[in-house]
Amino acid sequence: MTAIIGFLNTIFWGYVLIYGLLAVGAYFTVRLGFVQFRHFGEMFRCVIGSGERDKDSISPFQALTVSLASRVGTGNIAGVAVALYLGGPGAIFWMWMVALVGMATAYAESTLAQLYKTHGEGGIYRGGPAHYIAKGMGLPWLGAVFSVCLIISFGLVFNAVQANSIADAFQGAFGVPKWAAGVAIAALTAVVIFGGVKQIARVAEIVVPFMAGAYLLLAIVVLAMNISEVPAMLGHIVASAFGFAEAAGGVAGGIAAAALNGIKRGLFSNEAGMGSAPNIAATACPDPHHPSSQGFVQALGVFIDTILVCTATALMILLSGVLDPTNGVTGTALTQSALTVHFGAAGAWFVALAILFFAFTSIIGNYAYCESAMTFLGLGNKTGLTVLRIAVLGMVIWGAIQAVSTVFDFADASMGLMATINLVAILVLSGTVVTLTRDYVAQRKAGKLPKFHIADHPGIAKGVEPGIWK
Repeated sequence: MTAIIGFLNTIFWGYVLIYGLLAVGAYFTVRLGFVQFRHFGEMFRCVIGSGERDKDSISPFQALTVSLASRVGTGNIAGVAVALYLGGPGAIFWMWMVALVGMATAYAESTLAQLYKTHGEGGIYRGGPAHYIAKGMGLPWLGAVFSVCLIISFGLVFNAVQANSIADAFQGAFGVPKWAAGVAIAALTAVVIFGGVKQIARVAEIVVPFMAGAYLLLAIVVLAMNISEVPAMLGHIVASAFGFAEAAGGVAGGIAAAALNGIKRGLFSNEAGMGSAPNIAATACPDPHHPSSQGFVQALGVFIDTILVCTATALMILLSGVLDPTNGVTGTALTQSALTVHFGAAGAWFVALAILFFAFTSIIGNYAYCESAMTFLGLGNKTGLTVLRIAVLGMVIWGAIQAVSTVFDFADASMGLMATINLVAILVLSGTVVTLTRDYVAQRKAGKLPKFHIADHPGIAKGVEPGIWK
């Protein structure tokens, strides 16, 4: 079994996804007319909206914060440090590049999720890749495979990883036993997830802006303290990306190492194309009432995650001078060392608290995705969701006290299959994304508030639930 999982991970993460996610992002960037650049301001307008919402949905802002809760996790603290350690400063440039094209992918998948959404248990909107695979492509069995992979990877194993990160950080910073941290995290998680998606959204819209804002504020303080060095550091990042400057500590592999590690960590962090964020995007009431509206919202999520939060971590590490690939210090420990240079012992404590917030919100965000998958599988009733919630809590406690590499490798293989299915689906349905985008942009150019009426587009009406897009 270990050999099979290892083989699948080699195929998915060594070949298919590293190149596939980039290629799909570039494809949508070009085919949609560089939508993420030309209509960047539209992303903020769609998040703010007009405040209109129906009882079966969450707001666009809540959908953004829940997706950020999942996206902004330990990868933004530990993952960036690993990218720098293995790829040097140039890795950050490639993280930027993968985020910029990934915004187009995120736009496409969440736009499709909105179009093919449906009313689930209790009337709340549900949707995501499983739904547009089943309805748009006519392959419900493949949607079921996707749903199972999503539940295994995001709902169970990756939540164990997040809990493990919290337990490690608190044991190192405050001496808290791992089992105690695991029980405490599970208790907090239970309070939130037993309230369902709407409760998760209410928590996320308060906690996520606070955690991201505090982290970015700290980065701004560090930049202000080292303002004279910032322009040169940004130049060094770009130069290192193309091999024009020697990477810190003489990183082996030069430009290849920078590109590979930057691309890989960027994809892991922002999740564009993975098929995760569309599950919460479908739950929102888009404002303006058009599928493309949620596409713009989730594209902004990629920008915030990678261009802002990941860059903040990278600059704090680089400006501290602690990056040294020869001393073996990487991951969370490297970020803690950097902030200790800037702020003393309080820096290490802040990283522990940041991991608490980042990882905890990832746990509840990941769970929110799984509710949509359970609904698609016909298990979205009270009993089914209760079993899922108990399983999630069990994995949180288990993950806090131990780490078994084979299980985590299994999650990587599961997510690899999930992402591959999703990329094929959005490529097959790319014509539908183009139709929706042109409709939205044309209405904006005409000075109208975009509204989508499925009757005006019979060519893409197959599989769309009657009544939602009247």
